[in-house]
Amino acid sequence: MLSQTAEYALRAALFLARAQNRRPVTADVIARALGAPPNYMSKTLNVLAKAGILTGMRGPTGGFMLVRDPETLTVAEVVGTFDEPAQRPICLLGGRPCNADRPCQAHARWVTLTSAMREPLSSTTVADLLADVVELDHAM
Repeated sequence: MLSQTAEYALRAALFLARAQNRRPVTADVIARALGAPPNYMSKTLNVLAKAGILTGMRGPTGGFMLVRDPETLTVAEVVGTFDEPAQRPICLLGGRPCNADRPCQAHARWVTLTSAMREPLSSTTVADLLADVVELDHAM
C-alpha cells in the first residue's frame, strides 16, 4: 500500500517521536535502527525536513528532530510527502478524461472507494500509532 520511501519516512517519524525532547539523532543512527540504507534515509529525512515535519541541524551535535507534535501529525501528512494520492485523469472505463464534470459510470463509486482508503491515514496520528508502544515501554 505504501511505497518503500513512505514506509521509511513513517518509521523515521515514529522513531523520532519516541526520542522526543532529546538531542538530535543522526541519519546514520536512524538508518541503523530501522535497517534502512543510510544514504536513502538521509535523503528521506531531508525531504521530511523541507516539508516542515522534521528539523535538521548540521555539525557534530547535529541530526534530525521531529518538529511537529505527534498528537497532531497524521500518518497521511508523513506518507503524503512521498505518496501523493494518484489523480486519474483518464476514465477507468475508457480512454477519455474523467472527472466530476464529465463522470463515467464508475466515477462516483471510485471516488468513494479511494476516499475510504485514505481516511484511516488522515485520522490516525503518529501518537496514535505509538500509544500501545509507550504503554508497553512503561510496563517493562
